[in-house]
Amino acid sequence: MGRVITEQMIEDYRQSMIDEEKSMATVQKYLHDLKVFQNYAGEEPVDKETMIRYKEFLRKSYLVTSINSMLAGVNGFLKFIGWYDCVVKTIKLQKGLFRKEDRELSREEYEKLLAVAKTAGKVRLWHILQVLGSTGIRVSELCFITVEAVRAGYADINMKGKNRRIVLPRKLIALLTTYIRENGIQKGSVFVTRGGKPIDRSNLHHEIRNLCEMAGVARSKGFPHNFRHLFACIYYEQEKNLANLADVLGHSNLNTTRIYVRCGWKKQVQILDEMDLVAA
Repeated sequence: MGRVITEQMIEDYRQSMIDEEKSMATVQKYLHDLKVFQNYAGEEPVDKETMIRYKEFLRKSYLVTSINSMLAGVNGFLKFIGWYDCVVKTIKLQKGLFRKEDRELSREEYEKLLAVAKTAGKVRLWHILQVLGSTGIRVSELCFITVEAVRAGYADINMKGKNRRIVLPRKLIALLTTYIRENGIQKGSVFVTRGGKPIDRSNLHHEIRNLCEMAGVARSKGFPHNFRHLFACIYYEQEKNLANLADVLGHSNLNTTRIYVRCGWKKQVQILDEMDLVAA
């Protein structure tokens, strides 16, 4: 009898990821991707040939970046249970030179979103977007923006076994201090659900997309992580120090930070025109 994935194996894999302190978003994604593979394989035993066919199956419906992301979760599972001979290579992809214009959030669009959120009375969203935009933190790190952090002027981020301290801009401190007072928040995280749980990324994504429609900004730009990219680009334009930016963002690899500050096509054209190296 060939190798078959059992529910107990999946549960053990889930628990191992939690023990490794992977974020819940990562755990849920890897389990979802594993379920997609499990549905594809059906009753078929899992071996290298199955995985190769699965990779080709994904090619018909997904972009290369999505395929590699989906394979990461399955490969992680295969390594966890010791089926190393079934692991497949991801698809090689040349890194793009430019950010996609249809997903690049400009400073002007950011300010437009803030203006519309304020006018529409979306007070909490207005504050959250400014926290994300002015600090570069991830949505999963919002829970570290606490009453105590606002009073201290900095927040200590502790995620995935990594620790970093981020400074809060003085204007942000003033805004949050007023928000905390007006909402009677005594201690702990400033932004939580009614049940006291961390802000849900999918709900925030939905709110931002709706805000984009109201503000006349492309919905494709309405995802929370885009505010982190915006922060990174503006920080780098001002400081031109990739190492410092990597520290602020919590990146251990500078190559990851380079992706964040990659310029768009229009910006590249502007730079080349300003260099003026073509003789008339």
